[in-house]
Amino acid sequence: MAERAGELVVGVDFGTLSGRAVVVRVADGTELGSAEHAYSHAVMERELTAGDGRALPPDWALQVPRDYIDVLRHAVPAALADAGVDGGDVIGIGTDFTACTMVPTLADGTPLCDLPEYRDRPHAYVKLWKHHAAQAHADRINELAHVRGETWIGRYGGLISSEWEFAKGLQLLEDDPELYAAMDRWVEAADWIVWQLSGEYVRNACSAGYKGILQDGEYPSEEFLTVLNPDFGRFVADKVDQPVGQLGQAAGRLTPEAAAWTGLPAGIAVAVGNVDAHVTAPAAGAVDAGQMVAIMGTSTCHVMNGETLAEVPGMCGVVDGGILTGAWGYEAGQSGVGDIFAWYVNNQVPAAYAQEAELRGQSLHEYLTDLAAGQQVGEHGLVALDWHSGNRSTLVDHELSGLLIGQTLTTRPEDVYRALLESTAFGTRAIIEAFESSGVPVTELVVAGGLLRNAFLMQLYSDVTRLPLSTITSSQGPALGSAIHAAVAAGAYADVRGAAAAMGRRTIAAYTPNESAARRYDELYAEYRLLHDHFGRGGNDVMHRLKAIRRDAVVAREPVGATSAVPAAKG
Repeated sequence: MAERAGELVVGVDFGTLSGRAVVVRVADGTELGSAEHAYSHAVMERELTAGDGRALPPDWALQVPRDYIDVLRHAVPAALADAGVDGGDVIGIGTDFTACTMVPTLADGTPLCDLPEYRDRPHAYVKLWKHHAAQAHADRINELAHVRGETWIGRYGGLISSEWEFAKGLQLLEDDPELYAAMDRWVEAADWIVWQLSGEYVRNACSAGYKGILQDGEYPSEEFLTVLNPDFGRFVADKVDQPVGQLGQAAGRLTPEAAAWTGLPAGIAVAVGNVDAHVTAPAAGAVDAGQMVAIMGTSTCHVMNGETLAEVPGMCGVVDGGILTGAWGYEAGQSGVGDIFAWYVNNQVPAAYAQEAELRGQSLHEYLTDLAAGQQVGEHGLVALDWHSGNRSTLVDHELSGLLIGQTLTTRPEDVYRALLESTAFGTRAIIEAFESSGVPVTELVVAGGLLRNAFLMQLYSDVTRLPLSTITSSQGPALGSAIHAAVAAGAYADVRGAAAAMGRRTIAAYTPNESAARRYDELYAEYRLLHDHFGRGGNDVMHRLKAIRRDAVVAREPVGATSAVPAAKG
């Protein structure tokens, strides 16, 4: 690669709250500089702060697309400055996004929320991945798919998620039909940002397959969609269908306008978009069968390649070429992980703990982790269910909620914190067991994302899953993965596998199971599975009923004459 020694690529990772850019050397994947830019509007979950400030119903999560452009304007130039390099040496740019995050637009890509007449309409904004208000619509899609014997439903573990394109699109139609009619394109944010960079609208194979129900070249039929709602019949033909680009291909070339935003040369390759989790596997050099990559942050996404096609109950999906061309790419996930830990620390921990953490020069998370690490396995007497943001895999039900059992008057904050950490590891073990029982073996757990900084948590995951746990070397895994795809799009490597071998890396078996701890965790996990199946598989639907009671209470709280945020969903 000597001829590539001076060439650079840029990767940009669009996360839940911010975007991160990294400048990478093509020859060996060395990260030369990085920068982060927070979204001005963050996530709108309670109020439409970018509009008229109206209250949003439960389970909504919206964003403002111009915040994504600000990342290009600020983070990319800052990363170049941090690297101390000239943008003229950059030969390509790649991007990844949270998913399924959807942007309603006009035919030219203009987001509807940018139009003054729609500024105060919640459905005009980006629906973030964790917008879970379309669960009723997902339920109808799933029920009809099984009644009709649709073959594609098996590729998604038997259930599609409320997070995905079709459920969110159906909610938009039935909540705000006027806005649905005004919308020309229903665009994955991963593709919208590439559209802004290159001027070309190309669907990426990853999002289209996992979130857009594109299997074997076909979407759900017009007949199927018409049965759901007659006005939804042409959803694919009129709002969704677009040429699909394969991962590692160039979607187009950087436009002069985007070059001015970023400080990069006009005309360089812009890689086809990708999803944050899936793009990380090459960054960790983990693209072989059996290597499950867990990207652990606010949520966790599990991705891995397999040599054969299998239908795994409750998986998010399996897509031919969804991660790497020539392999079956599998996906599963947990809707809440870091978000659960943050919720607990921000809302449930006494001030005295925060004061002690400050005296020690620690974050509250670090202090609670140290206290929890001093316990024996099971000493707290607690078991929790990690469903505070619903269950993505393997139950695929966002009407589920968190649960903690075993509290007494002697239960301490560190006890609960440890139980929550353990619950997320149990959730990952349940996913691994689902894959292995379906003939898809998992031989190595590879962790990326912000949570790998917590060494106690990493050892806990290794103990609970009884797997060697490897860790990605990069602290910017998705951005590095996007840079790797940019290098392929620019022609520096023949394919993603070759680029991953040269540019990606991990520490193999950084953590290995402790047999004594693993045996004790087996006991706790058995209790977790009993609770999991009882509350998640119909033994007691109290969580569903409580969600319904909460929604009714929110509606009843609105003052007389107040403008409702959205009409109630049909069905």
